[in-house]
Amino acid sequence: MKKVISIVSVVVVSLVFLSAKVVEFLPEKIDFCGEETPLHIPDVKERFDRELVVNENLHGSTILIMKRANKFFPIIEPILAKNNVPDDFKYLAVIESSLTNATSSAGAKGFWQFMPQTAREKGMEVTETVDERYHLEKSTQAACDYLIKAKEKFGSWTMAAASYNGGMSGLQKQIEFQETTNYYDLLLTDETFRYVFRILALKEIMKNAEKYGFSIPKEALYENVPTRKIEIDSAITNLTTFAKTQGVNYKELKIYNPWLRDRKLDNPDKKKYIIELPIK
Repeated sequence: MKKVISIVSVVVVSLVFLSAKVVEFLPEKIDFCGEETPLHIPDVKERFDRELVVNENLHGSTILIMKRANKFFPIIEPILAKNNVPDDFKYLAVIESSLTNATSSAGAKGFWQFMPQTAREKGMEVTETVDERYHLEKSTQAACDYLIKAKEKFGSWTMAAASYNGGMSGLQKQIEFQETTNYYDLLLTDETFRYVFRILALKEIMKNAEKYGFSIPKEALYENVPTRKIEIDSAITNLTTFAKTQGVNYKELKIYNPWLRDRKLDNPDKKKYIIELPIK
């Protein structure tokens, strides 16, 4: 019996190994926002390789990210460009949330994973009925504001990206102690140590999908549905009733406006909100 179990175990392990796609070589060069990654440094090469191997073998998750990217990158990219923030930062949103309105165990929310206080500091509304961390355009703009400030402080986009995970003050303390401003020369917490390499890995895989075993037909990618926008400056006591007056249902209203967090919209200050609705 033990011999049979052992043989089965060997077969299972062999099948798992065979099913995992392993690219035998790393790209000769990789960069983040035009800042070259020093792959000639042994630990840098190994850290990049680790994230590449991990993410190319998270097959289902990576396929879903690629499908979502076709839908959401066209929204994110123009906002980055308008702010002169490098296009590579769209991959930061990928590793933060897998391009979903995710919620972390710490309470960070949305594509860009803002905590409530940080979101408010960046001009986003966070209340019981409205949470603009779920508003893709506004949260992307807030991320740009942060990244621009971080680039001014640390002098490189790579360090700006690292600070998005480790915090500006936390990164500054390590810079002062370790006496280097180069991300690839710093010893940081494990999460921040891996952070930029995770961005680099997803960038490499998503830009060279077939090389890494991902072949997704165009018709399988997710697409944006044409929408119309309406402006309101009053409270909405019942979102179901409101949705019906606009020719949609409650589900559709919430899907296209995930920042609406309740069954109503409080608006005592007569603030102007833009609501997006699918065109039928």
